[in-house]
Amino acid sequence: MLITISGLPGSGKTTVARLLSNRLHIPHVYAGDIFRQEANARGLTLAEFNALAERDHSIDRTLDDKMAEAARRGGVILEGRLAGFVALQEAVDALKVWLTASDAVRAQRVSQREGHDSATVLQQNMARQRSDAKRYREIYGFDLNDVTLYDLVLNTDHQGPEELAAQILTRAKERFGPAAVRT
Repeated sequence: MLITISGLPGSGKTTVARLLSNRLHIPHVYAGDIFRQEANARGLTLAEFNALAERDHSIDRTLDDKMAEAARRGGVILEGRLAGFVALQEAVDALKVWLTASDAVRAQRVSQREGHDSATVLQQNMARQRSDAKRYREIYGFDLNDVTLYDLVLNTDHQGPEELAAQILTRAKERFGPAAVRT
């Protein structure tokens, strides 16, 4: 079983992915952690590393290779903006989920998590989204705004993580069978 959780920063991906990982007792592989670790290893901020990744596509390709390897192994919650796309490219059976939220809600969540004001975070989120969209279009021809490849698109503005996880588990049982989805 493979469940991918994708969405923009602040959409609730990590919280929901961790809940699913705990409930299903399977690993959670998070592209954001891998990306941040590489930025830190290079002594760069996330914004600086994003800018570098726009010029050096090997950064994204290396990250995506790690995600593709996890997708092929299966038995994992794969989280990242390209997780669903990676699963599709690898032709693995996956429940592909996109979490969405309004810009204001996403900025508020990130500002609470990182201790910055919402207005600043909103601008950073927008810049990051533009950077990611540009890179994904240039590298893969993938439109970050096209959610048609996902099996399930959930708006997280007015739903809590528990409710979202329950909806995903219901769909996973339909997709993989109740025996595969033991909580």
